[in-house]
Amino acid sequence: MRRRLPAAALALGIVLALLAAAPALAAGYRYWSFWDGAAGGQWSYATQGPSLARPADGSVQGFRFAVSKDAAAEAAKPRAAADFEAVCGATAPAEGRKRVALVIDFGVQADAPTGEVVPQEAPRTACAQVAPEATTAEALAAVAKPLRYNSAALLCAISGYPQHGCGEQIAESGAPQASAEPSGSAPGGGGPSAGLLVGIAAVAALAAAGVWQSRRRRR
Repeated sequence: MRRRLPAAALALGIVLALLAAAPALAAGYRYWSFWDGAAGGQWSYATQGPSLARPADGSVQGFRFAVSKDAAAEAAKPRAAADFEAVCGATAPAEGRKRVALVIDFGVQADAPTGEVVPQEAPRTACAQVAPEATTAEALAAVAKPLRYNSAALLCAISGYPQHGCGEQIAESGAPQASAEPSGSAPGGGGPSAGLLVGIAAVAALAAAGVWQSRRRRR
C-alpha cells in the first residue's frame, strides 16, 4: 500500500499542474497578431516577431487586430489574401531596395477596446520599399506610423490604433483582465505560454519527488 502512495500523489500532482496551465493556454487576448504570407495567398503564423523578421524582396507580411487565442491554429488571420502582386505590382523595383507587401487588418468593431472605433473596416494594404536588411517592423514603420510598443517590445498599435491597451487578456464576459501578454507580435514570435511552461516544470518537479520518495521507502 505504501508503495502505491507516491504514484498516486504523483498522478494527482500532474493533473493539478496541467489544470493550472490550462487557463493560460485557453486565454483570449486583444492584440495585433503577425503573419507570414504563404503560397496560394494563405497566411501562416509568424515564428519571429516583426522586430526580428527580415523579409526578402517579394515577401508579404500581415497584421490582424482581434480578440483571439495566442496560438497559430486559433488566432484571427488577416481577411485579405497574401498577394504580393496585388499590393506591390504597381511599385517598380529600385536599385538597393526591396519591396515588402503589407496587409494591415484593423479587425471588427466588436473587438475594439471600449470607446474606440476601428479606423477602417476593410484591410489596408501598402507596399514598403526599404533597405535590403530592413526588418518587418521597419517596413511597417515606413507606411503605417505611428506605431506603439510596450516596454517588452510588444507591438501595441499600428497607425495609432488602438490608442490604449496592449495585449490584455479578455475574460469570457469581454472585460479585460491583467495578465501575461501574447507572444504573436513580440520580438521572439510565437512560443509556449508561461502557464504551460510552469505546468511542465511542476510536473517535472513532482516526478522527481515521487521517484526520490519511492526509493527512500524501499531502503
